Amino acid sequence: MSRSRTLEGLVTSNVGQNYPYSSESDADRAAAVARLVAEREGLAATLAEQATPLDHHDRWWIWKCPTRGCPGFLHVAGYSAEKHAVFVVCDGTCGKTFLR
Repeated sequence: MSRSRTLEGLVTSNVGQNYPYSSESDADRAAAVARLVAEREGLAATLAEQATPLDHHDRWWIWKCPTRGCPGFLHVAGYSAEKHAVFVVCDGTCGKTFLR
């Protein structure tokens, strides 16, 4: 494989992971996060420790989960307590959290 072909694949992969997939209303976002907190043991504690509350926005971005094989979407659950990012939680099979 040529170097340019390799770089092209990396750019495509990185761009796909960084751009939002869609958006959802604040009410839909809050409902998704509340459902995930109720379903997943330890998620409430993780959010309390690693995230701070959100300010009000009418809509929030959602992203496709970057975990290979996971069909989920990432919903904004708060702001990162330690870094300049939003803290997101996957609604799919991996159940992971990420910073975006």
